[in-house]
Amino acid sequence: MKHVLAFAYFFLVSFAAAALGALATTPEIDGWYRSLVRPQWTPPDAVFGPVWTALYLLMAISAWLVWRAAGFQRAVLPLVWFHVQLTLNVLWSWIFFHLHQPGWAFAEILCLWGAIAVTIFQFFRIRQLAGMLMLPYLAWVSFAAGLNFTIWQLNRGGL
Repeated sequence: MKHVLAFAYFFLVSFAAAALGALATTPEIDGWYRSLVRPQWTPPDAVFGPVWTALYLLMAISAWLVWRAAGFQRAVLPLVWFHVQLTLNVLWSWIFFHLHQPGWAFAEILCLWGAIAVTIFQFFRIRQLAGMLMLPYLAWVSFAAGLNFTIWQLNRGGL
């Protein structure tokens, strides 16, 4: 039963982060975001939802695998990093979409990228599969950082 509860916790925490990010993102899609000059290689809007859903699910599974392999006490540091990167993930949405600050969002996404990398490293040390399941997330955030930077440059906003 505790395995189910732990998975439920990581699932809820991951998707709570998704929901908090969506609160900042969704109202800005049809207005401010559409007004931005975006590169031709920007994915269609319909791609973002399914990709993020899959990534949040992989994050939840990864954290659960780490907890299952080591428990909360032995996995404190990796699980703290997991929560740090989730917090930075949410923060990025609020900076970019709600505050309309692509420059600051780019600076923040670099911090997010670093936190994800540390989380992956920490997860690999406990359970290799958990680290591997986080790699698509790092790849997507790498792509998102490039997109963020390009949007910032194309729209010539300040930092």
